[in-house]
Amino acid sequence: MSPSDVPAVDDVLRLDVDALGTLRQPVLVVSLEGWFDMAGAATAAVEALFEPDRRVTVGEIDSDPFYDFTVERPMIETVDGMVRRIRWPRNTIDVWRSPEDAERDVVILLGVEPHLGWRTYCEAIRSVAERTECSVVVTVGAGAEQVPHTRSPLVTGSSTNRSLARRLGLSAPSYQGMTGTVGVLHTVLEGAGIASVSLRVGIPHYLSNASHPLAVAALQRHLSHVLSVGPGADLTSEINQHRALHDEIVAADAQLAMYVAMLEREFDRRAEATIPSADDLGAELEAFLAELDDDD
Repeated sequence: MSPSDVPAVDDVLRLDVDALGTLRQPVLVVSLEGWFDMAGAATAAVEALFEPDRRVTVGEIDSDPFYDFTVERPMIETVDGMVRRIRWPRNTIDVWRSPEDAERDVVILLGVEPHLGWRTYCEAIRSVAERTECSVVVTVGAGAEQVPHTRSPLVTGSSTNRSLARRLGLSAPSYQGMTGTVGVLHTVLEGAGIASVSLRVGIPHYLSNASHPLAVAALQRHLSHVLSVGPGADLTSEINQHRALHDEIVAADAQLAMYVAMLEREFDRRAEATIPSADDLGAELEAFLAELDDDD
C-alpha cells in the first residue's frame, strides 16, 4: 500500500452515538484477535463479561484496507441451507449499558489485529475514544508464558500514563523489540493525551494451542473489578472440563509432568510479588476518573 492509498480515518470509521445520549463514566475496552490474544483468551474474557443483551452495536472499522485476505481469509456461510454469504473480518464497536445501579457504561471494540495501515487503524480507535468521551482506554491481551495450567494465572498491567501507573501501582512499559498493533495504539493514545492501561494474562506455553477457561476467568475477574462492572458469566464448568483434559495431556508425558511441577513451585514463590488486587485497582481507577472530571 503506497502512501497515496492510505485511507483517512473518516473513510474507514463508521460511528453513530448521537442516539445513545450521555454515557456514564465510559471507558473504552479493546481486544484484538491475533498476536496479542493467545488462545483467544482476551476476546473470550470480554465476551464473557459484557452480556450481549446489554450491548448495542454503534459502529465499525472497515476491514477492507487493513487486511491481507490471503492471511486472514474471509469465511463463506450458508444461511438456512440456501443463502450463501461472505463473512469478512470485523472490527465492531459496541456500547454496553450497565444496570441502573452500576457506575459506568463501557464502549467495546472487538476486532482482528490488522496487517496493514496500523497508524490509520490506531487513529480510528483514538477517534472512537474521543467521540464517546472515554477518559481511559483499557486493552486486554493474552500471551504464552511459563505458567502452570494448575494455577489461576496472574494478570499483569502497565500504563504509559505516569499518574495512572503510580496510582494503580502498575509499571511503565519496559519492553523493547517487535510490537503489535496494541503497542502502537498505546503510543498513539499517549500522544493524544488519553490515559491507557494494558492488562495481560498468561497462557501456559506448553498448551498454547488449547483453550484456557481458567485464564479467561482470571482476566474477566480482574477487568470486572477494575471497571466496577460484572461479574459476568460463570465459567466453572468449562474450567473443570479443560482442567481434566490438560491434566491428561501432562500425565501422559513424564518429562512434561516434571516441568509442570517445577513451574508450580516457581509460580507459588512469585505469587506474592504481583500488582495490587483487582479491588484496589478498581478503587484507584474511580479516583483517577473523578480527578479528571474535577479538572474538566
